[in-house]
Amino acid sequence: MATYVLRRSTVIILASIFLFALAAIGSAPTIANTLFRSHPAAMIKAQTASTTTTTSTGGQAVTGNGAPSGPHYNLNIHGVAKGGSASTGSNGHDIFVPLQGQCKIALSPGTYQVLDPNCLDGSAGFQLPNPVASTTTTTVTTIYSVWARALAKPGGSSNTTTCATDPTTGELICSTSQYVMVETRKNGQSVFSNVTGDLLFVSQCIDGKLTRTPLFDSSLQNYLWQYDNTGLKLLQLRFYQVPATVDASGSSC
Repeated sequence: MATYVLRRSTVIILASIFLFALAAIGSAPTIANTLFRSHPAAMIKAQTASTTTTTSTGGQAVTGNGAPSGPHYNLNIHGVAKGGSASTGSNGHDIFVPLQGQCKIALSPGTYQVLDPNCLDGSAGFQLPNPVASTTTTTVTTIYSVWARALAKPGGSSNTTTCATDPTTGELICSTSQYVMVETRKNGQSVFSNVTGDLLFVSQCIDGKLTRTPLFDSSLQNYLWQYDNTGLKLLQLRFYQVPATVDASGSSC
């Protein structure tokens, strides 16, 4: 008799579990739908995060616009049409150059700072740190790197050449490596390019070998950027605390 009661109890318990499972399966879609409706923003955010990827160059993560990620200093070089003027409301990150024509941006060592924003009269001034971290017989490693892109409406171009004075002869020596920026877009977005080797060095061809002299090296004086503009309305330079290694000499030229 006791065995019969035990078996009967077991059957009742198993039947109850089976009925409860069927009820749970039937209500699962309703529960899931309630959760999705209650937190749509969270779901979208989670999906976006799961599909976002980053790439790196030399171990440094880069953003979708091609530049490194992380803190940086912005310098905006604005092309101004003839008859225009430099903005009096500059935020300290702007230099104003002729939309058509040439001017010189004098460079001096120190913390990032625009010393003279008005290049419409032929000259301006910009302060930036000494870039050299270390050197070997063939390479120079910089403390920071420089990235550039063109903004505003597509059209126009500019050439930026690093120059300095030979203290012995007084001759102005300009780099054979000239940075040329043409406003282009990739999928509607302006993309940065690394211009460290062009803007932080004076490149010369000496006895058939390329020699790069970094900014503020004592072998030259009065460093500057010679800016030639042909209709480019905005060139943006970004300075990142990301080192770069550049060939100092040895390449044939």
